[in-house]
Amino acid sequence: MTANSPAAPPVARVFGTLASRPSARSIESLALGVGVTAFVFVAVVAIFVFRFEPAPISGPGSVGEYAAVASGVATALAVLGARYVVRERTRAGRIGFFDVVDVVALAFALAVIVILTLTLLAGIMEQSFQGATVFGFSVLVLSGATAAIAAYFTFYLAAEMTLSSLAAVLAVFLVEGVITSALTASDPQWWKENLSALGMNNDFSSWAFNISLIVSGILVTALARLATRGVPTTNPEGVQRTRVALVVIGIFLACVGVFPVDEFLAIHNTVATGMAVVFAITVFRVHSWIPGLARAFRLVGYLFVAVVVVAGVFFAVGFYTLTAVELIAGALVFSWIILLVRNCAALVADSTRNGGDAEAPAPAVNWNP
Repeated sequence: MTANSPAAPPVARVFGTLASRPSARSIESLALGVGVTAFVFVAVVAIFVFRFEPAPISGPGSVGEYAAVASGVATALAVLGARYVVRERTRAGRIGFFDVVDVVALAFALAVIVILTLTLLAGIMEQSFQGATVFGFSVLVLSGATAAIAAYFTFYLAAEMTLSSLAAVLAVFLVEGVITSALTASDPQWWKENLSALGMNNDFSSWAFNISLIVSGILVTALARLATRGVPTTNPEGVQRTRVALVVIGIFLACVGVFPVDEFLAIHNTVATGMAVVFAITVFRVHSWIPGLARAFRLVGYLFVAVVVVAGVFFAVGFYTLTAVELIAGALVFSWIILLVRNCAALVADSTRNGGDAEAPAPAVNWNP
């Protein structure tokens, strides 16, 4: 852009222009290099961990456990490296505190997804090959290959991160965290109380549940700030109100994990209820705050609120448990947030096309805080 060229639109200044982003080939080459590095490092460390001796498929001291943890570490480092590369190539501005928090939360979420997924897969393989052990050389190859694949794909995902894919990471992370907590709960009848019962006690189950909520809350605040940047609107104050509402939802969600129900009953219930109230207000006000959102999106929001209300009535008359109501409400709230992110991205994309700016980002807006 020359000195006499018009200033880039806000979304281009935030996310970087097409010309400034790393090329697809350079990202592919870097991702392959990261994968190879992860393979070599994890395989070499496995030599000292297992000493070429056979190992079980799953459980303590198994190849599944080692591969999951090693792949999680490789994933976190790959994500941090990918975001650094993108920032350097796009010559983004000064890194702020929230930028660091967003990237660290993303790295942690993807690492946990990898660990939980591989742990589950190892358990399935253990059931498929009962009594089998993995030979020493195979331990090196399998653990190294698993870490390489995880590092390769997560590096590429982080480098090409869009708001929609960030929202998908949020959904997968929260679902896997809650399912893991439920599967490892010390009380198999926890569901007869409420969903927050998973966060009680000081065991792995409660840790998984509370950490999932805290990190998910951070990711929601990141989505709130990034999705509402550069949105074309005739009501900038409305966009700001939408951002504030979503940030409050994210903060309240994190607080649900910070304040377990068995230790902080009043605070826990206050933030959980407050999250539902802010969500309902946002659903009914967002179309006046951000004019141009699709009418179908408005109707879906109303439908979601109605379903939550009906579920609450079912609980009041004893037809549903509180856990069922919380699961329904949680699923609908996060589905609506993801739909809002996609609708905001669509507004930005349509505005870009109509403006005809050659340097404007592609419709799939890159996440580049």
